[in-house]
Amino acid sequence: MRYFLELSYNGKAYHGWQNQPNAISVQEVLEKALATLLRKSTEIVGAGRTDAGVHALQMFAHFDNETVLEANQLKHQLNSFLPRDIAIHDIFAVENDAHARYDAISRTYFYRISLRKDPFNFDRAYQINTDLDIDLMNKASKLLFRYKDFECFSKTNTDVNTFNCKIMRAEWAQHEKELQFTIQADRFLRNMVRAVAGTLIGIGEGKIDLEGLHTIIKSKNRSEAGYSVPAHGLYLSEIEYPEHIKI
Repeated sequence: MRYFLELSYNGKAYHGWQNQPNAISVQEVLEKALATLLRKSTEIVGAGRTDAGVHALQMFAHFDNETVLEANQLKHQLNSFLPRDIAIHDIFAVENDAHARYDAISRTYFYRISLRKDPFNFDRAYQINTDLDIDLMNKASKLLFRYKDFECFSKTNTDVNTFNCKIMRAEWAQHEKELQFTIQADRFLRNMVRAVAGTLIGIGEGKIDLEGLHTIIKSKNRSEAGYSVPAHGLYLSEIEYPEHIKI
C-alpha cells in the first residue's frame, strides 16, 4: 500500500530536503526513522526539494509498505522518535499510483522580511534596513502572470525538461514590522522563489524599474535577475492535491 506523510520542519539544521552524500537532510532523517520503526529500509519521495535552510509549514511525501499500517499509531511513534525540528501531522493511505511530487496541483511559499532589527527573529526572517516601495513591488508581482518561462530565475545547470511555470498568486503584504511575499504556482524551479523575491526587492529599492523586469524575464539569463534572498526567511506553506488520490 502507498501512504502519504504530511509534515513540517525547521530547515535550519538541514542541507535541504533531498538526501545528500556528505550532509544531513530532512529526507535522510525521516527514512532512518521509518526504517527503525518498520524494521526495513523505506524510501520516501517528497513533493519537492527545499534548499538548505528553507523551512516547511506543510510538506508531503509518500512511501510504500506491503502491509496495512495503523497510521495514527505510526504518526505518534514517529513524532516520539524524530528530532524536535521535524513534526508529522498526518499519515493516510492513497491510491497505489498517487505521487507526492507529480500529483501536486500547486505549491505556495512565503518569504518573511523583518523591517527592523529583532533579536528574536533574526534566524526566521531576512532583515532589510532600506525603505521599500511596496506598491511598486506589487505592481511588479502582477507582471509575473504574463509569463510562463522563468529560466532567468532558475539556478544554472539545472536538469529540467522545461522552465515553464504557471504562477497563480504573487503579492506582498505588510504585517506590523514584517513584510511577507506570498507566491503560488503549479511548480517552481530550483532557487526560483528566492531569486524572484530578490529581484522584486531590487524593484522596491529603486534599483530595477518595471520595464527592467520584462527585460530580465525575456533574457532567460540568471545573471540578469536580482540576488537570491537568504534561505532562512523562506517557508513552503501549502501543497494542494486532488481529493481523488485518497482512499
